[in-house]
Parts: sequence; C-alpha cells; structure tokens
Amino acid sequence: MGRAGSRGAAVLAAVAVAVWVLDRATKLWAERTLPGAPIELVPGALTLRYTTNSGGAFGIGRSAPWLFVGASLVVVVAIVLTAFRPRSAPSAAGLGLILGGALGNLTDRAVRAPGFAGEVVDFIDLHVWPVFNLADASIVVGALVLVVTSAAQDRRRDGA
Repeated sequence: MGRAGSRGAAVLAAVAVAVWVLDRATKLWAERTLPGAPIELVPGALTLRYTTNSGGAFGIGRSAPWLFVGASLVVVVAIVLTAFRPRSAPSAAGLGLILGGALGNLTDRAVRAPGFAGEVVDFIDLHVWPVFNLADASIVVGALVLVVTSAAQDRRRDGA
C-alpha cells in the first residue's frame, strides 16, 4: 500500500464517519422533535417533516426491504475492499459520502427492527421531491462527485 492509497483511504474514512455521525444525529433529532410538529423553514419549499420508509427512494419496494439491505451491503463491502487503492481526494470523498450514507441507512434498518427489517427515518421535505434524509443526500452527492471526477480524469487522459 502506497502513500496515495493511505491518503485516499484516510479521506474516504473521515468523510464516511462524518456522514454517518451527522446522519445518526439528525435522524435521532427528527425522531424526537418532528412527529406531529413539522417545522416549515421555507414556506411551500422546505419543511422538516418526520416520516419513515421501509423501501427505497420514492417508497419503491416497501414490501422488499431486504433488497435495499442487500444492495447496501454489496456497496459497503465493495468500497471497503477497495479503500486503499490510490485515488484522488475528490474520488475518495465521493466514495466516503456513499459509504457513510449507506451505513447510515443500514444502521436505521438495524436499530429500528430485528434483522435489518426496520424503516429508515426521513425528514427533509422539498415539496417537489419525496421526503429524504442526510444519508440519501450523501449517496446522491457522492455518486455525482464520482461522475464528475471520472469525467475529468477521462478528459485528462484523452488530452482534452
């Protein structure tokens, strides 16, 4: 393992831990504060509203939470197994965002019911999008970071 691999792994781990901690803290806060008392931050545009979801994005697959647990576990294992490969700091951060988000939602499922059958806490309501949480946002932003960094690497490699 080289220096670049160690540096990338450190960035990945630091981002993943930060996302996981922030996700857990915000979900615990939402669970204690928001049921029956949503907070409208921007009228008609942003409300903090407590809800839970047994499925995935947009409530898809509510009857098959095991599918999302399985996919999350595959992603977590793949990222952990490749954590020490040399990569740029932005790529490592993108993977850290995805790892932290996946672990956040897996933690929710694990602590809210036996056998990872629990529901995920969601609370960010943009009124034009299904209600989501910090873990969901981290996964999406992490994927976007990976797309952008991959495209930039391709351009540099192709000499454009």
